[in-house]
Amino acid sequence: MKKIRILVVEDQNVVRDGIIAILSFQPDVEVVGQAEDGLQAVEVAKATRPDVILLDLVMPLHDGLTAIPRLKAVAPEARILVLTSFQDNDRVYQAIKAGALGYMLKDATRTQLLESIRNTASGQASIHPSIAVKVIQDFDHQNETFYMNDTLTRREMDTLRLIARGLSNQEIAAELVVHERTIAKYVSSILNKLHVSNRTQAALYALREGLTVASPG
Repeated sequence: MKKIRILVVEDQNVVRDGIIAILSFQPDVEVVGQAEDGLQAVEVAKATRPDVILLDLVMPLHDGLTAIPRLKAVAPEARILVLTSFQDNDRVYQAIKAGALGYMLKDATRTQLLESIRNTASGQASIHPSIAVKVIQDFDHQNETFYMNDTLTRREMDTLRLIARGLSNQEIAAELVVHERTIAKYVSSILNKLHVSNRTQAALYALREGLTVASPG
């Protein structure tokens, strides 16, 4: 079994130790590094090349929002899952815009956290519905909108709806009865046409436009 390599970034020792303890009991997870601030996180990420970076937002020196673009630069293959206490301000919006693939709250259950980590590792958007609503509201508040430079094809639209439901490429391929490589091409085209950088942003577009209601046909 290929383990999910995780970097835990959290400034509070007790919280960080607790997260690492939870992860240590999972057979498919390996903690390859830990950091207590954004500056240290960048150095550790560069050295360990994790699959998932579990990132707090409020930390000394460099906070999570400042660290995200630097983490993306030194470990471009890593997927960032924010784990924070904040859901009632534009930190959510800024984190997703900066490139985080998931956004979880610290009051999540152990099961929710582990599911979110696994989803993020597989490239799925991992945001609680209430958080997604908040981000959409932030888009409106900040007067920023998604736009398309070309119209999505019917199959791309079907794929986008399934992305918004949290399905992986493999699951979408099974749903649409096509090869997984075909779905990967659809996803790449969708991101390009919507001018977004990841599946999470594409999913939020679908939620905002009400595209999750119709079924693929």
